[in-house]
Amino acid sequence: MGKLEENLAKKIPNWRYNYRKLIDEKGDHVTSTVTIEKAFSGMRGVKGMICDTSSVTADAGLHVRGHHILDLVHIKPEEVLYLMLVGELPNKEELEDLQKCLHSRSEVPQYVWDVLNSMPKDSHPMAMFNTAILSMQKESKFAKVYDLVISKNDYWESTLVDGLNIIAKLPAIAAAIYRLRFNKGERLEHAGSEDWSESFLQMLGFEESDEMLKMMQLYLMLHCDHEGGNVSTFSALTVNSALSDPYYSLSAGLNGLAGPLHGLANQNNLKFVLGIVEHFKGVPSNQDLKAFAWDRLNSGRVIPGYGHAVLRCPDPRFTAFMGFGKEHIQDCEVFDVVTKLFDIIPDVLKEHGKAKNPWPNVDAASGSLLYYYGLKEFEFYTVLFSMSRSLGIISQLVLSRAMGLPLTRPKSLTFEALNNL
Repeated sequence: MGKLEENLAKKIPNWRYNYRKLIDEKGDHVTSTVTIEKAFSGMRGVKGMICDTSSVTADAGLHVRGHHILDLVHIKPEEVLYLMLVGELPNKEELEDLQKCLHSRSEVPQYVWDVLNSMPKDSHPMAMFNTAILSMQKESKFAKVYDLVISKNDYWESTLVDGLNIIAKLPAIAAAIYRLRFNKGERLEHAGSEDWSESFLQMLGFEESDEMLKMMQLYLMLHCDHEGGNVSTFSALTVNSALSDPYYSLSAGLNGLAGPLHGLANQNNLKFVLGIVEHFKGVPSNQDLKAFAWDRLNSGRVIPGYGHAVLRCPDPRFTAFMGFGKEHIQDCEVFDVVTKLFDIIPDVLKEHGKAKNPWPNVDAASGSLLYYYGLKEFEFYTVLFSMSRSLGIISQLVLSRAMGLPLTRPKSLTFEALNNL
């Protein structure tokens, strides 16, 4: 048993006690009022889920286990995984133990490579990524022990085993897809690093650079979690509530992440920025960029990268990426346009009057950093997002099973029933 599992085992009984106590004492308290308008708006803003790994406030953005995300920009993805699961940042020994644990589980079965090699050469990288994850379902520890009729109080243990097994293999799988799909040469074997991000960069085939490693660690940390109601996490939690194992559950969630309104937004935003550079044959003046934005809005189109379903402030993850870019990136037209857009677009959207949130979200900056450091294949960006978001999804699956949360089963109403209210 590793230190992560040991510390979880110590904390879970108290968490369960507090959950039961809350239900006993405040079970009839109202958290939200659901109107017909809410029912027709994707249940946006309805407070009906439990998520302890992270929270998002309209005026401050993402907090992970109580830590504002901007206070975590120095930590590694493995550290934020530990934080989400245990509720505390790991010390040096605990981090090294987790890294060794992941490294020991990182070998990918040969049949996964066979499956990927058999897919059409023009398959979308997300389809390949999800197929690889789902193809490993036969390895599920949860599925095996569930058939033995174990106590539901122990479900979290095999869920954690599956989750760590999946997370450990994601760098190799993602890197292999990148090299296969974009004709980068033969798949590269694990080079031996126990750092999750570093081993990923090595297997991608990029030359080692402290700066790029820091960027990748930041990217894979910042996208880790965003409450439980986003499409990918909610989908995974719903599937897992039926006691489908983490392979099925994560795959379901990441299929949602592949949608244009979720994970594909970062690549679409970068296309928008590159289109500006091409249109103006470089970085436009503020006046020209403002006119360009108004033309776009007046034609009924949106400004990619601006607005968010929850936030009413600049996304702090955007702030983190911009801070990194301003420190490390020089003479880059793409990043210069991203910076100019931030200076101009919020005021344009305020004047336009239709956007509830005129501020940038994380997608407004993330793609420009990847592009600068040589990852220019747009279709791969959502795979990177998926690697990071898998950390949060797996954490929430483990905690859901630890708390014994029931099957998700909201009630639906017909249009006629609503009309008769």
